[in-house]
Amino acid sequence: MQKLSGIPASPGIAVGRVHIHMEDQPPVPRFSVEENAFPEELERFRQAVDRAREELMKLRDRTETVQNGSNADFLDSHLLMLSDSEFLSRVELGVQESGRNVEWVLHEETQSVVRKLASLDDQYLRERSVDIHDVGRRILNHLMYRERISLSDLSREVVVVAHDLMPSDAIDMNKRMVRGIAMDAGGKTSHTAILARAFEIPAVLGLGDFSGSATDGSRLIVDGSRGLVILDPDEDTLRDYREQLSAYRKREVQLMSLNDLPAETRDGKLIHLKANIEIPEEVDAGFSHGADGVGLFRSEFLFLHAGRIPDEESQYQTYKQVLEAMNPKPVTIRTLDVGGDKIIPSLINYPEKNPILGWRAIRFCLSRPEIFRSQLRALLRASVHGKLRIMFPMISGVEELNRALEMLESVKTEMKAAGEEFSSSIPLGIMIEIPSAAVTSDILARRVDFFSIGTNDLIQYTIAVDRGNERTTYLYEPFHPGILRLLTMIIDNAHNAGIPVGMCGEMAGDPLATMLLLGMGLDEFSMSSVGIPEVKRIIRSVTMGEAEELVGTVMDMRSYVDIDAYIKKLMQERFDVRVY
Repeated sequence: MQKLSGIPASPGIAVGRVHIHMEDQPPVPRFSVEENAFPEELERFRQAVDRAREELMKLRDRTETVQNGSNADFLDSHLLMLSDSEFLSRVELGVQESGRNVEWVLHEETQSVVRKLASLDDQYLRERSVDIHDVGRRILNHLMYRERISLSDLSREVVVVAHDLMPSDAIDMNKRMVRGIAMDAGGKTSHTAILARAFEIPAVLGLGDFSGSATDGSRLIVDGSRGLVILDPDEDTLRDYREQLSAYRKREVQLMSLNDLPAETRDGKLIHLKANIEIPEEVDAGFSHGADGVGLFRSEFLFLHAGRIPDEESQYQTYKQVLEAMNPKPVTIRTLDVGGDKIIPSLINYPEKNPILGWRAIRFCLSRPEIFRSQLRALLRASVHGKLRIMFPMISGVEELNRALEMLESVKTEMKAAGEEFSSSIPLGIMIEIPSAAVTSDILARRVDFFSIGTNDLIQYTIAVDRGNERTTYLYEPFHPGILRLLTMIIDNAHNAGIPVGMCGEMAGDPLATMLLLGMGLDEFSMSSVGIPEVKRIIRSVTMGEAEELVGTVMDMRSYVDIDAYIKKLMQERFDVRVY
């Protein structure tokens, strides 16, 4: 039995037989080409690029037919790479300068780009190296007359094990037959992780060299909640996980019975539970788990998937799709939040020593008004198709908020003059994720219609801890007294100004925190769709008096260690909340 820890990329448990997805990689041929044969060599390359483009377009068309086009942007990014004149010219020039065959030159050029991206500190750019590899491999396959091995042909239930599952493989795989995914590479922001969560397939990524030790047909357990994989489990472990899986499914069925019931406390306090989504197809998961709407649509994924700036029309079509699908339930769309750990080379290529504190989110948008105004126009146009709420990220003070609101009003004025329609009643809100915004939330609350607390960054900035640094992650503590005091302040200031306050950070979907946040007065919890039923179960099991009593007890404690232990004990004993 072999047990390995990786990155918990998509929650749930899968028990099944291994299907190794490793394409046969024969040696890339290397030979000299005479100068008079260069034209023929370059023509072979252009034909291979054309065939790769046709292959991708067919895949995109099939995806649009089956999945409403929700992943078309991602496939478009690969098509754009195939049209990148600089990349194609480097390959053609490489043939002429080296006198080598085009397969070898393409392989060398692709590997060079992949190595450069993989060596960068930025996680997003490291993970984008897989796209370069995918496109290069696709062209190479046609040059070498090799058929692409596809996961779409799976005819039995398996757990897919791969070194680095290509995004096009993930999107094309037979989801009904893939019970789980275990991958050597990848992270939580990789395409594979995003798609696994959207398809509700348990996944553990970042396992190192795991694929080298697994064999086809071996039994494998994927624990996507804990980030564990267990190869060739012994009978006791297998029995234990089968029981866990049975209990998990039974619990899911029981929780799903709450879908049509309100998230209402025993003494009548109604709470709104909404879904965080990154791609439009996640709307279906929101409905199936009883979401009251979308509390956070991360619009930056339109930019991240495409690797470029999407035009106004493509943004409008995506926003319209989500609003129509969710109507009449509200959809909160966050304006572009790039920078920090979400770098797009076509947008941000300015080197920063500390990008987490740098040119990102609303700061970037205000300095690039042409991009911001295009998004605002697309949002306003889409507003007639549903109940839109617009939210600005990373507001640090009223000055930034005023500039954003002024730009929005300017866009509205232009659209009115042009006779373009948009809703006249769009609630406007901001993310509270910077300590300066938290402590001036009484001022900010007078300028907006709602708050949404982004605990991921709020905790990071308040405690001064890089949540991506494994040496300091023990300090990333949601129950730190400083965090709890800030949360109380934000909620109280919002209510004093007569506006609702929600939370869309990871803390909102943590069942351990549900009763505490309820007692603080949080009006709206927004989380990954799969977490909604469990949070609803807890809310429907308590009274506001009990939740407020918990807050009183906890706020008198001085150490997050004591608070954490107390809450875990209470939630486990009373609600059987899993504690990992």
